[in-house]
Amino acid sequence: MTVLRLFKPAILPLAALVAGLTLAACSMGGGGGGSTAIALAPGLSARMDQPGATLDRAQAIAMINAYRATTGVGALTPDAALDGTSQALANQYAQTGTPPKTPQGLAVMKLSAGYATFAETFSGWRNNGADAVGLRAAASKAGVAVAFNPSSSYGVYWVLVLGN
Repeated sequence: MTVLRLFKPAILPLAALVAGLTLAACSMGGGGGGSTAIALAPGLSARMDQPGATLDRAQAIAMINAYRATTGVGALTPDAALDGTSQALANQYAQTGTPPKTPQGLAVMKLSAGYATFAETFSGWRNNGADAVGLRAAASKAGVAVAFNPSSSYGVYWVLVLGN
């Protein structure tokens, strides 16, 4: 019993730290019960740095929508045409290594290279001021894509396009 009393003061701060980290991890997905499930979805942490990897576009857009909801911005609707545009741009980016120009008619285009998962890519965008503004842009539709080129400088290339 004496041993437990000696460690009890150390256990309380440790328990508080664990609880705080757990809450912080939950709030990273945008807060609330529903966003925690989005942040932990397997498709968001699937590695795209291998041949044949497939992006779960619905989960990617859901993660962006969870973030937009925390900032009071309306949700985006996944759009097959914008997925096609973003895939063509991602393929071009992966082959040339040169960032593509934003096509006419799009509200926003976000690019990234080198991140293996969508979760990492999204975190990069969310934590960069200019990219975060783009994620919150006035738009109603979105397309997202990834391309892998193992012989390129960054390997994995991401494109997000937003439109109306």
